[in-house]
Amino acid sequence: MTRPDQRNTSRREFLQQSGRIAAATAISTMVVPAVHAADDSTVQVALVGCGGRGTGAAANCLSVEQQGVIKLTAMADVFEHRLAGSHNALAGRYSERMDVPNDRKFIGFDAYQKAIDTLRPGDVAIFATPPAFRWVHFKYAIEKGVNVFMEKPVTVDGGSSKRMFELAEQASAKNIKVAVGLMCRHCEARQELFDRIQNDEIGDVNMLRAYRMTPPIGSAFSTPKPADKNELMWQIERFHSFLWASGGCYSDFLIHNIDECCWMKNDWPVRAQAVGGRHYRGDNIDQNFDHYSVEYTFGDGTKLLLDGRNIAGCHDEFASYAHGSKGLAVISTSAHSPAKCRTYAGHNEDKAKQLWAFPQPEQSPYQLEWNHLIEAIRRDQPYNEVKRGVEASLVTAMGRMAAHTGRVITREEALNAPEFAPDVDKLVLDGPAPIQADSDGKYPVPMPGFVKDREYAG
Repeated sequence: MTRPDQRNTSRREFLQQSGRIAAATAISTMVVPAVHAADDSTVQVALVGCGGRGTGAAANCLSVEQQGVIKLTAMADVFEHRLAGSHNALAGRYSERMDVPNDRKFIGFDAYQKAIDTLRPGDVAIFATPPAFRWVHFKYAIEKGVNVFMEKPVTVDGGSSKRMFELAEQASAKNIKVAVGLMCRHCEARQELFDRIQNDEIGDVNMLRAYRMTPPIGSAFSTPKPADKNELMWQIERFHSFLWASGGCYSDFLIHNIDECCWMKNDWPVRAQAVGGRHYRGDNIDQNFDHYSVEYTFGDGTKLLLDGRNIAGCHDEFASYAHGSKGLAVISTSAHSPAKCRTYAGHNEDKAKQLWAFPQPEQSPYQLEWNHLIEAIRRDQPYNEVKRGVEASLVTAMGRMAAHTGRVITREEALNAPEFAPDVDKLVLDGPAPIQADSDGKYPVPMPGFVKDREYAG
């Protein structure tokens, strides 16, 4: 696509872009386009959210080659131990690209502001905190004229989606470059597969299916809060367990499968119906279901069938597929990368009927998304993936809401659902958390068929 918020990227356009990157690389040792008014063309980077995903994003940023100097110059988190661990891990590999003295290491709910304040317009802020805080941080970055890389999901509910749609417009108006961590969109294999599907290799797409069935993952399952833990900080630390913070395990983990399937369909679903439940919970007190099965419906009636499960000892599968009137496309094979995309005549993975397979090995999409963002910054090209990221996040929330309420949920109903934590920008360390435990230390959970107008009581 020529603009990430407008339409999908084709393989042809990617190859054209790759040619431009190669040309830019060829002259990079002689000329580096300025990104600042000053002579210093170094891109300074602030990492906001120093957990595993934030550290990984920073590592990919610092691994961008032959596009000028990039330096990590500030870090922010609400947990000092996470910032320290992230700094140590990055310094072990990228010491020459790091300049983060103690006075540019910030802890607390206002740490994101202090980190961004160290940057200049045209620098980059990485947002890898729990997604509930995404709009808060993005708003401040726009005010400061700072480019952004934000992790997915970018919203967790309808109210925050409306906020982010508006902020996306503001960012484009200020020519701020924004990447969203749906890295599969930058995968070369999937880009060529998209082209092949659009060029009728498997015929009309009439069904898609996706699976992310694994043992418990991340902080999705939580036992009761230790007595010595601050309630709010504990919920942030265990953010996958709480819908207000992350959208739960459904939003945080299933969004990639949903997004890549919608990409191949070249459309977004208009409604969802779903089932889900909780089993083998023991003393877990989180808000998640441990299995979800969702039927998404597109405007033309085509279905996307999605199965997610977080139960140990069961069949595991992590893949997505598109079925057409003439054949099958494998969108992803096992996890996110390598995708190993391929197509078949007919609907079985019969080697004798294989039409095409992307050659191996594949470049990491985690790295490619950073290469593309930095190139857009260096060349001052329009680049804003936020609208697409919000659509993916909203469609994901729509399926989750259908499972949690037991009703058919439309996109409009999902968009108009209230925010779980509308005052997230006002949270303070000693203040109340957006959700409270009962006298037994348990939090409200979805009750489909009983609580129908919202995802949980309370």
